[in-house]
Amino acid sequence: MFNQLTTRISIVSAVLLLAGCVPPGADGKGGQAAGGGFQFIFLGLMILVFWLFFIRPQAKRAKNQKSFIENLQKGDKIVTIAGIHGTINKVNEDGTTLMLEVSPGSYLKIEKQAISMDWTTALNKPAAETKK
Repeated sequence: MFNQLTTRISIVSAVLLLAGCVPPGADGKGGQAAGGGFQFIFLGLMILVFWLFFIRPQAKRAKNQKSFIENLQKGDKIVTIAGIHGTINKVNEDGTTLMLEVSPGSYLKIEKQAISMDWTTALNKPAAETKK
């Protein structure tokens, strides 16, 4: 759904940009058309649309991912970006790695950045609903 929205926004932006373009001499006087100021308005609107729909959400998502990674602790059930499920056994002293218990007595050392926030949230969501 997000891809459809961004595609539509891109098409609308391109149409608005092209609608504001007037070739030189189109006003019949051989000079710049009087509607040239609209090009700057459309350019400003395009920048605003890109900021609202692309840059701002991505920055917000990166901030959420960073806080998610920082708040991991022993006992949390997680899923890595490779799809490995496990429980955090130990957060290492270096602060960037942790020990993941994938089965009883079997441990993997992984980077914190390799943890999927979306999949981990989906894994823990049903458990939170059953506690209610």
